[in-house]
Parts: sequence; C-alpha cells; structure tokens
Amino acid sequence: MQRLAGDTSGAKTTAEEARNTLEQLDRDQSDNVGRAVSLSQAYAVIGDKAPAFEAVKRATTLSRAKGPVSGPGLEENQALIQMMFGENSRAISTLSDLLQAPYGTWGHGVTPVTPALLRVDPMWDPLRTDPRFQNLCEEKQR
Repeated sequence: MQRLAGDTSGAKTTAEEARNTLEQLDRDQSDNVGRAVSLSQAYAVIGDKAPAFEAVKRATTLSRAKGPVSGPGLEENQALIQMMFGENSRAISTLSDLLQAPYGTWGHGVTPVTPALLRVDPMWDPLRTDPRFQNLCEEKQR
C-alpha cells in the first residue's frame, strides 16, 4: 500500500522488515505458498530481482502441485513482479495468459484477473499507457 501511495522509502523499509521476518519463518517451512508470495513481493519492493523471481518460481511450483485451478493464480503475482522490475512485455503476456484460464487468485481472494479488474485496479497503473495492456482491458465477446 505504501508503494501504491507513492511512499517508496517507507515501502522499502517495511519490505526489508517483512523480508527479515519472512526469511526466518521460511527456513522452518519452505513449502508455504503464501510465504513465498509475500517474500517475492518484499524482495521486489526492495529491488532484489534474483531472489524475487526465485520466490515467484517456488510459489508457482508449489501452487501448481495443488492442481490446475489453484496453480495459475500465482502467475498473477509473477506478472506483478515482472512489472515491478520493468519487464512490462512479460507482465502483459502473463496477464494475457491468465485471462484465458479459469483459476482462483491470491491477489484478490477468489476473483481471477478480468478485463474489468485490470481497468480499475491501481496495482496495474504502471502498465496503463501500453496499448497491449489497454487491449487486455477490453471486454471480449465470446
């Protein structure tokens, strides 16, 4: 929330504190999907790219092992991390794939990514000016 509000310094401080706590907890229980997601986001806010993507990969792998419906939801987190590191093309590609598959999500409870959600969620503001993202926000007739 601090990052979305523009408080980058505060967000980084909070993320560093969260990372320190989460890393300690993760040593005891490395198969916790939620913790891996939280770690990936903390690393991303801090700017630690390699550990962020490693945590994304671990979370996605752990979640996919639970089944085809819960697995893809972690890819929303992957798109977020990709976007935070300026990998907008990859983030848009990941979001495009998510719009094609039914799943539950970590980011919004049980609500998957939809064009309507992409249009209004401030989390995706850094992608708003990209025409490819704008295309994802359009409702498609089936």
